[in-house]
Amino acid sequence: MAKEELIEMHGKVEDVLPDSRYRVVLDNGHSLVAYTAGRMKKHHIRILAGDRVSLELSPYDLSKGRITFRHLDRSGSRPPPRAGQR
Repeated sequence: MAKEELIEMHGKVEDVLPDSRYRVVLDNGHSLVAYTAGRMKKHHIRILAGDRVSLELSPYDLSKGRITFRHLDRSGSRPPPRAGQR
């Protein structure tokens, strides 16, 4: 196994912690602490409790993860944007 091989998992953000960390519950029921990846910080992507996310885990330490993607929930009842707004 190469050092760069990461484990890709999916989960749900349970709690927003200080210092831009999040408590995430994986689909298999395990809970861990995760932080946002550099690209997500760069583009100011906000993560809230209840969001579905994709994580990368190191095979050496399964208690920490890096959030790489926030999945959009299209089933929400968000009103359409008004004319002239961006």
